[in-house]
Amino acid sequence: MNFLPGIWWSLPLVLIWVTPPVSSSWWYMGAVGSSRVMCDNVPGLVSRQRQLCRRHPEAMLSIGRGVAAWTAECQHQFRRHRWDCNALERGQRLLGRVLQRSSRESAFVHAISSAGVVFAITRACSQGELKSCSCDPKKKGSAKDSKGHFDWGGCSDNIDYGIKFARAFVDAKERRGKDARALMNLHNNRAGRKAVKRFLKQECKCHGVSGSCTLRTCWLAMADFRKTGDYLWKKYNGAIQVVMNQDGTGFTVANKRFKKPTKNDLVYFESSPDYCIRDRDVGSLGTAGRVCNQTSRGMDSCEVMCCGRGYDTSRVSRMTKCECKFHWCCAVRCQDCLEVVDVHTCKAPKSAGWISRA
Repeated sequence: MNFLPGIWWSLPLVLIWVTPPVSSSWWYMGAVGSSRVMCDNVPGLVSRQRQLCRRHPEAMLSIGRGVAAWTAECQHQFRRHRWDCNALERGQRLLGRVLQRSSRESAFVHAISSAGVVFAITRACSQGELKSCSCDPKKKGSAKDSKGHFDWGGCSDNIDYGIKFARAFVDAKERRGKDARALMNLHNNRAGRKAVKRFLKQECKCHGVSGSCTLRTCWLAMADFRKTGDYLWKKYNGAIQVVMNQDGTGFTVANKRFKKPTKNDLVYFESSPDYCIRDRDVGSLGTAGRVCNQTSRGMDSCEVMCCGRGYDTSRVSRMTKCECKFHWCCAVRCQDCLEVVDVHTCKAPKSAGWISRA
């Protein structure tokens, strides 16, 4: 059995969805080997999602790759924080607990996961993997930009189809309810989709004598998913706490000193726990054993990461590349060197077990 973060790969070769035992809009999905999807046997899907699954079975495999992409990106963005998104890796029930809270972490997961589906579906369209879409059909003929005239050519990423499919599939669960949490999830899902489109860029190829740009062929392409992750990470840090308005149709800021959220902002209702100790109820694995940075003043510092409990230091040996030299042409050759470094890890609290609220 193979394993990827946030995805369980299982035999027989079918798509598996693991729905957190909470009223969350996200679930885990993985696929291997076959594009046949047993849609009627997949737990946790609402009627609209089953319809899309039956109609577009090949798209489910693409979504599986999107899950792997957003999981890895989530872990990258939170790698220096107490909650490091690895609850995805070590137990889906813990992620379910995180998503159960209307916190900033939940807002980020909804946004990045929705973005991951857009990215994966759009990429699959461009690569000819889906029967229902291809390159952007609207990018044809001639156009003009600041550099002059050009012809649309190549394969422009069909971002509008990716957004349309992601909205229909990911939002289907939330649209059944009209409570505050459903509105929050829908808002953050949309912010994630918009983030991918924000970094759509125009690429061109020049044609002419000696590479001159007398003629240009251009197309639109998505940027690397890291740009979307970095952008949503900034939105996470600037997320706006909100409350429902009086008629229950939208949000208003919890603190009147802050601006009203735009469609690009992430919103949340309740403050996050500190994630210092192991607590199933909030989905926290704690920080015992986490590596910290003794010289940092940021979130990965030993003082912050270890929540004031102190840290242990161990001396470890590791192989690194050293004395690298460039050789014409065109290679860089390095030697293997043994390096001894100090590694600092957070001490465990006096009671290292799970908190019990019974």
